[in-house]
Parts: sequence; C-alpha cells; structure tokens
Amino acid sequence: DMLDPERLIQCPLVKHHWIRARRFPYHLVKCKESNPEIAKKLATCPFNARHLVPQADLSNHIMKCNDKAFVEQDVVSRSSESSQEQLNNGSTWQAPPSAEDWETGEELTHLLPLPGQCEPS
Repeated sequence: DMLDPERLIQCPLVKHHWIRARRFPYHLVKCKESNPEIAKKLATCPFNARHLVPQADLSNHIMKCNDKAFVEQDVVSRSSESSQEQLNNGSTWQAPPSAEDWETGEELTHLLPLPGQCEPS
C-alpha cells in the first residue's frame, strides 16, 4: 500500500539503503549530505521532492510523474476558487452620477449636491 508509513522504500542515492516511508524525507536530507558526489548527479522532481532522478532523465520523469496530476489539479482548483471568491467579494462601489448628459451634451449640475452638502441616503 502506497500510503503505509511502514513500507520500505529504496534510497535513490545508495541502493542498499531501505528506509521506512515515514522516515524517507529525513533520510534523503542526511544521505545527500553524506554522499554529495552522488547527490550532484541527481535532480529533484518539481512535483515531489522525494523523487530523485538522474539529471539526464528529469524531463522524461516530469512527463510521466504520477504526482504531476495532483499539482495540476490543485492549481486548477485554487484558480477556480480564486475566481469564484473574486465574484463573491465583488466591489459594491458605484460610479457617482455624471455631471453631463451625453445624449444632449448639457451639464446636469442641478443633479449634483453642492460642495459641503451630503447626498440623500
């Protein structure tokens, strides 16, 4: 089971290292520090930092990475939430009445309040 924290995962840096899934992220950090020459040859997947692949294979991995779908789904979900939120939180601001009538070309100053007067509610 992929979600089992006790399952064993092979280290991508040192093939004879087998680590429990729950400890894997910590192991990767330590193993990179202990094996800098091997780590230099590997690239980290942009969709899952647990995926270390040879640098030459990174673009191929990116095309096939199963975690890419989760990231893309999350991006789409967030952008639609953001758009919906903008619609829901739309501005209540309204433009004040114009001082001119575009149909006749006349100024309608009699409709605007005089300076210092409040507009009726």
